[in-house]
Amino acid sequence: MGWRINIMDCLGVKFRAVALTVFVFVCMQHCAHGSTNLDDVAAINSLYAALGSPNIPGWVGAAGDPCGEVWQGVQCDDSNNIISITLIGANLGGGLGDNLGSFSSIQSIDLSNNNIGGSVPSNLPVSLKTLFLSDNNLTGSIPDSISSLTNLTALKLNDNHLTGELPDSFQSLTSLSSIDLASNSLSGELPPSMENLSALSSLHLQSNQLSGTLDVLQNLPLQDLNVENNLFSGPIPDKLLNIPNFKSDGNSFDTPASPTASPPAPSVQPSPFFQGPPTRPPPRSPPRSSGSGSASGSRQRPGGQAASPSTVQEPNTQKKTQSSKTRRIVGISIASVIGFIILILALLLCVPWCFSRSKEYYRSTNRHEIQPYVAPRENPPNNGSFGQLNNQIDKPKKDAVVDIKDEPPVRRIAAVPKPQNEEGLYSQRSTAPLRKLDSDMSSFSDIDYMIPPPPPPPPPPPPPFNSEKVIVKPIVSQESVPKQSTRPLPLTSVKSFTVASLQEYTNSFSQDNLLGSGMLGTVYRAELSNGKLLAVKKLDKGVANRMKDHEFIELVNNIDRIRHVNVVELVGYCSEHGQRLLIYEYCSNGSLNDALHLDDDYRKQLSWNMRTQMALGAARALEYLHEVCEPAVVHRNFKSANILLDDDFNVRVSDCGLATLIASGSVNQLSGHLLSVYGYGAPEFESGIYTSQSDVYSFGVVMLELLTGRMSFDRTRIRGEQILVRWAVPQLHDIDALQRMVDPSLNGKYPIKSLSHFADIISRCLQTEPEFRPLMSEVVQDLQYLLQRGSP
Repeated sequence: MGWRINIMDCLGVKFRAVALTVFVFVCMQHCAHGSTNLDDVAAINSLYAALGSPNIPGWVGAAGDPCGEVWQGVQCDDSNNIISITLIGANLGGGLGDNLGSFSSIQSIDLSNNNIGGSVPSNLPVSLKTLFLSDNNLTGSIPDSISSLTNLTALKLNDNHLTGELPDSFQSLTSLSSIDLASNSLSGELPPSMENLSALSSLHLQSNQLSGTLDVLQNLPLQDLNVENNLFSGPIPDKLLNIPNFKSDGNSFDTPASPTASPPAPSVQPSPFFQGPPTRPPPRSPPRSSGSGSASGSRQRPGGQAASPSTVQEPNTQKKTQSSKTRRIVGISIASVIGFIILILALLLCVPWCFSRSKEYYRSTNRHEIQPYVAPRENPPNNGSFGQLNNQIDKPKKDAVVDIKDEPPVRRIAAVPKPQNEEGLYSQRSTAPLRKLDSDMSSFSDIDYMIPPPPPPPPPPPPPFNSEKVIVKPIVSQESVPKQSTRPLPLTSVKSFTVASLQEYTNSFSQDNLLGSGMLGTVYRAELSNGKLLAVKKLDKGVANRMKDHEFIELVNNIDRIRHVNVVELVGYCSEHGQRLLIYEYCSNGSLNDALHLDDDYRKQLSWNMRTQMALGAARALEYLHEVCEPAVVHRNFKSANILLDDDFNVRVSDCGLATLIASGSVNQLSGHLLSVYGYGAPEFESGIYTSQSDVYSFGVVMLELLTGRMSFDRTRIRGEQILVRWAVPQLHDIDALQRMVDPSLNGKYPIKSLSHFADIISRCLQTEPEFRPLMSEVVQDLQYLLQRGSP
């Protein structure tokens, strides 16, 4: 009996020792965090308010503890001072405010790839080492106060709308090793103080309006210099010609263009959304060795780029006090021992089970493995279907064709040549709804799959139908197809523009011509020499530079094949100096989003009948994409901002055929999140699944906007009404509640039966399960019936 008591005593002692160890470790961790420096709290609260109080996990508008509560994108040192803020591609708006200089010890700010406007603040923190504000909507000039940033090592302000001359304020910036000011509207000559940049190894100034000579740069230790597409003149100093990566095309130099630059180092992939301070994604300016940039994507930089916020910080900024080191080391050591013991026990329990499961899975996958089928890239124009990327399209069955009453005959078209001169850039479109397909939809998983060749075509139907087909070839990554000729596919129907001509037509992509921006790029108004207006979509470099030249040409060809009266027409393209631009017809009345949410007088002009007509036009566009194009085309970014209105308020859906870009790279990390946050994304999108039925859900949200006049997501409303779908759907089948939520600007001028029918269509489109949502051809028929039954 005594030995039992001794064992119990021994176990009790051991248990108390372990408990004491855990308690000490927790206390040490608590003591190590504490409260954030109050000056930094005030500064970050001010920044949050200036950005428009965006939805960033952890951030609040007043007080808070950014270090102790681990706010997203915020890094602190052991003294609880904020040393880094990194929010790349977070769809931030607003401005930067006037209190950035209040941060006590911040070393890195990276807010690239957002929609931040306003000017660059004049009171920047003097402790800054890296400042990355690339790909935003910043305006104004670069402040003279940058001269106070004596610790600065990297400055990235490319792809904004900055104007004016460069300040003569570089005298004291002797640590600055990388500057990127590309793709702005900067003018004037290079300031004399730039000759003092003794550590400068990378300088990107391309796509501005800078003039004068490059003499001030000749004695700098540059390894990467890009001055393309400016107004520089005079001779190029001999020392610059020896720079390993020097680009000078698009200027008026007295000497020939610089030799071909060495190939850039492999680009660094962007970090996931809000995953702490990522390795700095590469830049996004046009013709530079760097690589890329994106409205929703990151910037790819060459091997000579500046280090990321997490890597450029020097060791001496991370020093700790000796006592702090000792406490941390003791705590970590104890925790490591405990964790190691637990890990060993877990492995001993789990390894045999995992081993047996892996053998069972291996046998299963060997039995059921299916090799992917990928069609050759070069096919005759009327071949059946083509291979398709994962999660790009939802391909319905094609065995059921129905007639749609009271509509012109179906006309399926192949690529229709367009005039090659600027006077005849618009070609005739096909109209009228098209075949209705079986309701069974196939959703795709994340593995490769096979699209079998189509069955033989049925015998030609009797007149008046014509049985041509629309062939829209999907983009297939180069790695997934057999090696073939890399020569770009010839274009037969769209015009090729030069960067120089587009700069002329858009006044160097000036702020005055800015129409809007989104995940894929920025859109500018362009006026041709004959007065015709076009819309130029400048793809962000993070998106554009992921495509090789022939892949972009193939993308242009595929978009050109998408032709419908309710789809924005592609007029031309530009692929030059590393830039990718798409030129579309111009829609003078802006977007449906503008009409409903930005101008009350404009919205009052939209009668019930006009709104129903707009819904029908958008539905016809999606019906064409889903049920006529072969293979089916998924839009993936359907929202009111992508529904444009022409002179007669007819609907033109934009961004058709660009799903491959949204589904790739850094844009994919954010597109599902942002669409869901802002109310357009179907429930399955959060799981990475997107099919044509997801487009149907987004269409239902747009119909809700037409019905209520409300935005899909409105932060200014009370919490229960911010997300339109959550607020509206429960009321769709209550006629009294339905009437109360109708847009007040309609003044009650709508038929009750028509309203109820409209709500029924919305309810079906917004079903949680994709298989319960209707085909777009059914929606078209319902809206046609609604219009035929009468108007207010």
